[in-house]
Amino acid sequence: MSKRLTTEQLTAIHYLSQPNKGGKTIEEIAKECGVSDRTVYRWMNDDTFDKELRRQAQRNVSKLVPDVVQAMYATAIKEGNAAAAKLILTVAGMLTDKIEVETKSSDAIPDIEEMRRMLAEDDTDA
Repeated sequence: MSKRLTTEQLTAIHYLSQPNKGGKTIEEIAKECGVSDRTVYRWMNDDTFDKELRRQAQRNVSKLVPDVVQAMYATAIKEGNAAAAKLILTVAGMLTDKIEVETKSSDAIPDIEEMRRMLAEDDTDA
């Protein structure tokens, strides 16, 4: 059973998960929670607290993604930026790196030395 976080810990996570800690210092966050700054630092070393802090930060960032993609789209169109266009398509799942593997025989066990030779050739081509 996982440890439950207190209301004070969730309040601290609210601020700590924001950019620039929501404009507050650790001391201000501690005061808001009614605890000492040492307690907040101790919480930050707690696995349960840290996992929830990371989850909340990820949720905060995910809310920004549509705006970031829109800004990248506008820049890609305006500046003709192919790299930005590629990134937008990748984020949208419309473009992926494709790796093709060719096998000579489906029933033959590949020779490890032959595979090493092929990899070495591929490395020298790059």
